Amino acid sequence: MAEFTLPQNSKIRPGTTHAAPAGAKRTKKFKVYRWNPDDKKNPQVDIYEVDLDSCGPMVLDGLIKIKNEIDSTLTFRRSCREGVCGSCAMNIDGTNTLACTKAIADVKGDVKVYPLPHLPVVKDLVPDLTTFYAQYKSIKPWLQSTTPPPPDRERKQSQDERKKLDGLWECILCASCSTSCPSYWWNGDRYLGPAILLQAYRFLVDSRDEATGERLDNLEDPFRLYRCHTILNCTKTCPKGLNPAKAIAEIKKMLVERQV
Repeated sequence: MAEFTLPQNSKIRPGTTHAAPAGAKRTKKFKVYRWNPDDKKNPQVDIYEVDLDSCGPMVLDGLIKIKNEIDSTLTFRRSCREGVCGSCAMNIDGTNTLACTKAIADVKGDVKVYPLPHLPVVKDLVPDLTTFYAQYKSIKPWLQSTTPPPPDRERKQSQDERKKLDGLWECILCASCSTSCPSYWWNGDRYLGPAILLQAYRFLVDSRDEATGERLDNLEDPFRLYRCHTILNCTKTCPKGLNPAKAIAEIKKMLVERQV
């Protein structure tokens, strides 16, 4: 296994290159961030030459192949493999996205894989989402109503009321948008970030919810909401094609309108 070199001032240690099997004709290099808190060493980037003729088409397929056949110590999250659970969100080729929906063929050159940026790392490609989920809990992401539900049916919505939820309910809480936001990088302990604010708006516009005033009171804060500077990184990177920036703007609009 050959070594590759990095600049002397780099905080990332030189890693190890794992060569492709003999006879492999179509290969792709995966440059993967590695860090183990137990060895007390700086992170490193390991290179894995993957035989594409015996690998699935997605980046997640490549990572699974690496773990199963080349290096069992590689650690990452994954579950559904269908772009539904959000578990395999990571930074691929410089963009936050889902490894299970990112095609290897769409990456020009080497496949560079890092954990979601500006979050504590548990190990390798696994970010610590403790704060992220605590923020999600803080917006009370469930319907709140004082009106008793009908005894024999669900709470009804008109078709127009239901359409207001489109572009919101599809969020899978992968954190790709929040971890692409500079405001969240620097104020992640106080700013809720685009993913959580999009979820907050999903309940604000739900006709079945009766806690609009309380929800808006909870968001009207210099940091929880107003750290958004409309950079639009969140909308650009969302792997589900959603628009968190628009949802944040709509919340701000709701706060202004209730003061008129």
